[in-house]
Amino acid sequence: MISTKKHVQQLAFLLQAKGITDVVICPGSRNGPLIHTLALSNHFNCRSIVDERSAAYFAIGLSQASKKPVVVVCSSGTAALNFAPAVAEAFHLNIPLVIITADRPDYWINQGENQTINQQNIYHNYCKKGISLPLGESEEELWYAARLLNEIINFSTTGLPGPVHINVPLEEPLHDLLDEPLRPVKVIHALSGRLTFPVPNADELIETFNRYNKIIILPGQMPPDPLLAKVLVKLSLKTGAVVLKEHLSNLTHSSFAGNIDLLVTSLLSENTGEFSPDLLITFGGTFVSKSLKQFLRTNKPAEHWHLCTSEQYYDTYQSLTHIIHTTAIEFLQQLSVKALQKENDYAKRWINKELHVKRVRDEFINQSEFSDLSVFNKICKAIPKNSVVHLGNSSPVRYALLCDPANGTEYYSNRGTSGIDGSLSTAVGFASVSQKLNIVILGDLSFFYDSNALWNNYIGKNLRIIVIHNGGGNIFSMIKGPAESQAFDQFFYTKNSTSAKGIASTFGLEYLQATNERELQQALSAFYTINHNRAVLLEIFTNAEINAQKFRALFKTIKEI
Repeated sequence: MISTKKHVQQLAFLLQAKGITDVVICPGSRNGPLIHTLALSNHFNCRSIVDERSAAYFAIGLSQASKKPVVVVCSSGTAALNFAPAVAEAFHLNIPLVIITADRPDYWINQGENQTINQQNIYHNYCKKGISLPLGESEEELWYAARLLNEIINFSTTGLPGPVHINVPLEEPLHDLLDEPLRPVKVIHALSGRLTFPVPNADELIETFNRYNKIIILPGQMPPDPLLAKVLVKLSLKTGAVVLKEHLSNLTHSSFAGNIDLLVTSLLSENTGEFSPDLLITFGGTFVSKSLKQFLRTNKPAEHWHLCTSEQYYDTYQSLTHIIHTTAIEFLQQLSVKALQKENDYAKRWINKELHVKRVRDEFINQSEFSDLSVFNKICKAIPKNSVVHLGNSSPVRYALLCDPANGTEYYSNRGTSGIDGSLSTAVGFASVSQKLNIVILGDLSFFYDSNALWNNYIGKNLRIIVIHNGGGNIFSMIKGPAESQAFDQFFYTKNSTSAKGIASTFGLEYLQATNERELQQALSAFYTINHNRAVLLEIFTNAEINAQKFRALFKTIKEI
């Protein structure tokens, strides 16, 4: 069964023809023609999620796990606005979402009609492209709409992937159906050529690379890429270039330097000349570490090359000299072949410094009382191999990056816009199609803010949720400024005494808790096992005052190395 609306029929056919089959649908009436056609045509794997904000974040996780575009559909009015936070996140994370919003006919806009707002270009700052389909169904209008749809669906995956928006005005009747297959529509294919080296001025770039001895390569947040890891290892060992990475780059090797926040903090109070780079090469997404940004903005390299496949003028470190339009793997692969073999101890200098920092860190944590710092140390060490870890924003991602990454583990976090509003929903979406154990670690406020992530039928037994319950927004205890304000308790920290136990019970999750080191050790043994027949939530209670003291003391100790 399909809707009688011809624009909806064309949209569904083109989605199917382009291999897009995962659809997240939010209930409504104005989007009835879309629901009927997508859910009843037998071409799509449709999921129903009531909360639009949660649904769009769920779609992000689903796309990350499947590595394909995902459609998310809603009704008209504020339902469309509720997609906005996730659309912005997808834009900055380069996640290909196809956002479809049902709409009233344009003649009812600003006329006091129910559930009606101006939805055209509603996400214009946060998506790659947006269109609004015509209302009429003449041959010319259908041809025009089909061309627009071909273009915008292709656009979601060409160049840097990202969200696109299709607004669909619909007149009543909304629920008339046909017992027919989807009618074919002309498919316009977008064929992307392989971006390869050499790029313009390639010889000059190679000569420049060979001239410098102090080279830093910064791979930002990205999904796992084993081939890229091998290329980086080869290039680093051959040239002495240092690879600085966080867990979210999903690149792990003994020749790479991680633990960036502590490592760079140890350099900020000394003469950093021997660590300052001459050449900086960046690609991928953003970094969490504020210390890294401070270090590179103070110790500016002579040149900064950013590798990307679009006009991405990221001058994060205020030293950008070249935008190189190529993929990182292609550029670095050819560079590793053409670069000169060097006797260079620059990378070793960084690695040795990191080893010293890690010894000091471990000694400090081992002597610390029960706090967020010691809790994250135990959580991260116990993560089973080949798991997927989703890190919530604010303090959880920062604490996790102070610890060593678990072996063979993928790391994800909503670091595009770095909001707390969809961390759990994204993890739930990812876990719903993943065969691995999926562990999401987030704070208590983030958990309650996004608890509707559990209000759906796609919570698998492979989901593990860790709620670090430190009684409020602990991030504001860790940074200078808010903690000294008289408004701190009520308006920054926002004290919270509500337990997650009731929510776990409401949504049928197994519940564990820990309030001290002994209870935590026992809970983790049960928490990480795969022998559960439902998802598990572990709530860990810590003291906010002790947390802030230990966090600051660790960084003070590192600075004094």
